[in-house]
Amino acid sequence: MMLPRHIAIIMDGNGRWARLRKLPRMAGHQAGMETLRRIVRHAGQKKLEWLTLYAFSSENWRRPAEEVGSLLALLKLFVRRDLRDLRHNNVKIKIIGDRCNLAADIIALLHEAEEQTKANNGLNLIVAFNYGSRNELVRVAARLAEKAVSGALAPGNIDEALFAAHMDTAGIPDPDLIIRTGGDMRLSNFLLWQAAYAELSFVPCFWPDFSVQDFDAALDAYCKRERRFGRLLSHSAENEQNAVFSDPMAGHNRHAAREAAEMDRTKQRHYSVKKA
Repeated sequence: MMLPRHIAIIMDGNGRWARLRKLPRMAGHQAGMETLRRIVRHAGQKKLEWLTLYAFSSENWRRPAEEVGSLLALLKLFVRRDLRDLRHNNVKIKIIGDRCNLAADIIALLHEAEEQTKANNGLNLIVAFNYGSRNELVRVAARLAEKAVSGALAPGNIDEALFAAHMDTAGIPDPDLIIRTGGDMRLSNFLLWQAAYAELSFVPCFWPDFSVQDFDAALDAYCKRERRFGRLLSHSAENEQNAVFSDPMAGHNRHAAREAAEMDRTKQRHYSVKKA
């Protein structure tokens, strides 16, 4: 089985997970941290090369001050408590996102996480903090414009490769698979440039409930897809697609079966919560 080289995850649903249990939102974020630890450990054990986690978006500052403070406290806890284990497990951390206007203590924490793991050569863990894809694109455009105005860069020499080389993710392969938990089907301003050819997996469960089995299921589904990058379908894939076109109900039934399975799974989770 050919595993994806780079997996990115939108960790969504902490707040709804807590609300379902009549708990404060902070409890959801704390539970989400435990899931994060399990998934990072599992990704390392599977010898994956790159894992990107959408930890804190540039839009998250609009949330209530109390919740923002709690999220920043979790970041500090992560560095103080988990950094030693990550370093021991050969995980290398890189932070992407806009560091302008961040508090000095937060910048120091981000720098510490990168510095303490820079010699590692196992799983590359990319943490998107204060990250927004549109913000990233604007920052790249501004840097290239400055070079063009100064005469250091001819506008005609700007191409996709040069643009990518000025992004936060320079030197990092584009994600092969993006997983989003929580049931919503959108990218939410995450890696918009880099996701051009990524396969997408939308999982109905909330992030605190996301298990290593869910992770492996997403990998299995990815491995069954044919990535074309604009090319034509292979003969076998084309035959399968033609079969769906000749019998539309076949594709509909498969889709309905998947939807029913997801709904049943969600109901089981909700039932276990109520029972508890």
